[in-house]
Amino acid sequence: MRRRPQRRPALWVLLLPFVVMFLLFFVAPIVYAIVQSLLSTRSSGLGLGAPETTFVLLDNYGRALTDPDFVASLGRLLAFAAIEVPLMVVTALGLALLLDSGRARAPRFFRVLAFAPYGVPGVIATLLWGFLYIPATSPVLQVLASVGLDVQPLASGNVLFAIANIALWGFAGYNMVILMAALDAIPAELGEAARMDGASMWAITWHIKLPLVRPSVILVTVFTIIGTLQLFVEPLVLQPLTTAISSTYTPNLAAYNQAFSQGNPNLAAAMAVIVAVLGFMFSFGFLRLVNRKGNRAW
Repeated sequence: MRRRPQRRPALWVLLLPFVVMFLLFFVAPIVYAIVQSLLSTRSSGLGLGAPETTFVLLDNYGRALTDPDFVASLGRLLAFAAIEVPLMVVTALGLALLLDSGRARAPRFFRVLAFAPYGVPGVIATLLWGFLYIPATSPVLQVLASVGLDVQPLASGNVLFAIANIALWGFAGYNMVILMAALDAIPAELGEAARMDGASMWAITWHIKLPLVRPSVILVTVFTIIGTLQLFVEPLVLQPLTTAISSTYTPNLAAYNQAFSQGNPNLAAAMAVIVAVLGFMFSFGFLRLVNRKGNRAW
């Protein structure tokens, strides 16, 4: 009998670059952040000697979770997620279904138009929207003021929605493309058979399209949850434009402030690990929830 040629060396040659990059740029930073969060660096003597690094176990986590500003930033982040996640998923799904309905004119053009904001860097997008949020430079707010409507997007009660609007503008098109790919993969015969049986467009959407794109909707939701917990660029850029955004407005801003302004990278690492754990908990919890409901449906 002839032996089949072993392909393991060739397989490892192909996998090795990915494994090395994964370990260096994903696993190593996580391990390093966890190690740093368990340490504390303090100056010795009168501050003239070399700093001393000591092992403090969970002290940094205790300091972070008892810091009222950091706890408030966590609550603010959860409020932002409650606004952004359903708004993003519904908007992206609505755009995808609209372009897939067959009634939209020039669907390819509008698909590119909706996706185009994703190509704008987050800093540039926030700067552009910042000019539209300031009454002195915003033609929209000036027109509204001329008819007696005083709108302050960067006021303390509105700034969270202003940030959510920037994130929605930048990423709704990207998520729409993911859902469009799922809709394009649905066999056309299913819709034709349903129409021959007298099903309306709404019935086809509800009973055929939505169940078949459910995995992609779940994927978009998980992406949005993870992206929401990474909120950093928008409040950082908008911070000089309003007093409603402090240096601890979001957990990532608080960690950034501790690392580069307060000179406490160990506490910043603990804050970053807490945010990462929250991201894992919410993503894993959402997946468990939808999988449980999916199994019940079957």
